[in-house]
Amino acid sequence: MFSLRKINKTFLTGFVALLPITATVYLFVWVMGAAEGFFGSIIKVVLPQNWYLPGMGVTATLALIFVVGLLMEFLLIKGIAAKFETMIYRVPLVKSIYGATREFLSFLLDGKSKGPRQVVTYTFANKITMMGFITKRDLTFIKSDAVAGKVAVYFPLSYQIGGYTLMLPAEDLMPLDMPMDQAMRFVMTAGIIEKEK
Repeated sequence: MFSLRKINKTFLTGFVALLPITATVYLFVWVMGAAEGFFGSIIKVVLPQNWYLPGMGVTATLALIFVVGLLMEFLLIKGIAAKFETMIYRVPLVKSIYGATREFLSFLLDGKSKGPRQVVTYTFANKITMMGFITKRDLTFIKSDAVAGKVAVYFPLSYQIGGYTLMLPAEDLMPLDMPMDQAMRFVMTAGIIEKEK
């Protein structure tokens, strides 16, 4: 005989099992749909009416990403991209959005457990310890004695996009031998779904 508690537990177990895969599939389908809609409409204009097949927009998107990756290997293209980026950084609102997005993606893609993107812990005066990520070691561009000898450490908030960037003395940080992705997953989920390997 099923009790209300057992029914609730069974429902929650199914919910926890299905939600991550559903969210992943939804995001994937949304990205592919956006790519198909954008590039598919361009392909429909270029190709004769009966030649278009569903999926050509997604294929064109993947091909474009790959070609751009190949082109970025050439110094001339890198130079043109750098000039274009310099122009973007001159537009007031666009430079903030573009710069933040670019820096965050670079942080995630280039981050390593050792080196400039290091996972660390910091213990505050009230004996609370937080896990964070060193994002910048050289803060001389700030031109203030208040940050002399300090590094920038990003402390993300759990279950939401956002966090705090604090300037802390490097000697007060405890480095962790932990991969960036594992540490980020631990912090972003508040440690609830982190499994021991």
